Amino acid sequence: MKIVTSRLELRPFTEQDINDVFEYCSQEGVGEMAGWHVHKSVVETKKILSEWIANRQKLAIVWYEGGKVIGHISIDEDSEDGREDTSELGCVLNCTFHRKGIMTEAIKAVLDHLFNHGISYVWACCFQNNLASKGMIEKCGFAFQQEGTYYAKSLDKKISSYEFRLSADEWMKCD
Repeated sequence: MKIVTSRLELRPFTEQDINDVFEYCSQEGVGEMAGWHVHKSVVETKKILSEWIANRQKLAIVWYEGGKVIGHISIDEDSEDGREDTSELGCVLNCTFHRKGIMTEAIKAVLDHLFNHGISYVWACCFQNNLASKGMIEKCGFAFQQEGTYYAKSLDKKISSYEFRLSADEWMKCD
C-alpha cells in the first residue's frame, strides 16, 4: 500500500529507513505515549524495523522535503470483536515535526483509503494523559466512545485510555 498527499508519502518500511526510525524511536516521550519504551540502540531499532517490514500494514510517514521517514501509522485488525470491516489506527511522529498538521494529514489520507476499500469502522485510542493526540483524533472526526485500559507490554503497566470511533458514513458526511 502506498498513499500520497501534498506533503507526505505513506509506504511500507525498508531496511534503508533504519537511521530515521532510530531517530524518532529514541526520542523521549514518543514511544511512551504509544506504549513502548525509548529505543536505546540502533540494534534494538533494527530488530523492530525487521518486524515492521514484514507487517505491510505499518506505514512509514515520509516527509517529501528530503525523503526523511518522520513517523509511522499502524493499520491493525479489530482487536475487540475481530470484525473484518473494522480497523484500528496507531501512530507516532518525530518530535521535530509535531504541531504542523502532519499527522492529521496522514490520518485523513489513511481514513480515505480505508473507507474506500471496504472498511466500515476505524478506531483510534490514546492515553488519557496524551491531550495532544486526543485533540488530533477529534480533529480527524472521531467520536469518543468510552474510557478503557491498555496494557503496555513493553512498559509493563496498565494505562488509562480514551477510545474513539469513526464510521464510513460519518466520514462521507465530513467531505
